[in-house]
Parts: sequence; C-alpha cells; structure tokens
Amino acid sequence: MKKIIAALALAGLAGLTGCAGTAGPGAETGAPTMEASSAPAGSPSASDSATADATSASSAASTADAAADAAGTLGAKEACEKFNTLFAEYKAVAGTDANAYEDIYLRAEDAKETVSGDLEGLFSALSLLAIDRSAAVESGGEVEQESKDAVRDAVFANAGTCTAEGVTLRL
Repeated sequence: MKKIIAALALAGLAGLTGCAGTAGPGAETGAPTMEASSAPAGSPSASDSATADATSASSAASTADAAADAAGTLGAKEACEKFNTLFAEYKAVAGTDANAYEDIYLRAEDAKETVSGDLEGLFSALSLLAIDRSAAVESGGEVEQESKDAVRDAVFANAGTCTAEGVTLRL
C-alpha cells in the first residue's frame, strides 16, 4: 500500500514540475520567508514559540478553512493559509510518527482537490514530502532531496499569488 501511495506521490511530483516553471505575475516581488517562527532568534523559547505559532495558525485558519471547504473550493488566500497550516503541522510532527505524516499527506491531497491552477502544486509538493517522510521513518532512511526541492519550488512559484492576497508562505 505504501509503495502505491509513494508511486502516486511521485506522479504528482512530475505534474508539479510543470507547474513550478510557470510563476504567476508578480512572483519576482513576493519571495517567501524561511523562518520557523516569529520569535526573536535569541529567545530561549524559540521552539516553544514555533509550536504555539503553529497551534494558533491552525486554529485561526480552521475557521476560514471550514467555511471554504463547505463551499467546495478554496480561494487563493484560503489556499495559502491552508498550506501554511499544513506545513506548520508537518514541521511539528515527532520525527518517528509515520502515521502523522501520512495524515498530513491525506489532508494535503484533499486540499489539492479544492484548488486550481498553480496552487495545486503547493499541496502536491507537500503531500509528496509528507509521504516521503513517512516512508523514510518506516525504513530508517532519509527524505529525498527532490521532495524538499519540490516544496521549495512550489512555494516560490506561488509566492506572488499568496503575497498579493496578504499571505506570506512559510517554510
């Protein structure tokens, strides 16, 4: 079953490769940030702040997500916020919990079905990374660099769209 899911994720990466090369208008001005939290770097509780940020982002975005999901499609702003929420949850997962990574994979796949255009690439890349991490946890291996690169490329490809909507994509 895991091999089938991994094969599907790799097929999604192939589709993502086509999306990553077509950055939307204004992409050159909306670069994403690479910060984990808004806490100062010298703060002794930076990791606690990152977890708190992920939790507060999750609860704040869940209300908007519920309304958009009820309608069946997400607008650009909601899609960008949903990606940030899912990626924060991905980063917050304990490194040995393969099932949690699979849950994020499934949620990213569900979110991918509610968006269109280049925004699909955000969720395709995240689902690929999550299933790759799950397989790596189970096998004791490492996550493929291509999976990490796919998320980075998708974030950069959609940075202009999300920034125009007032959302900064975070890695």
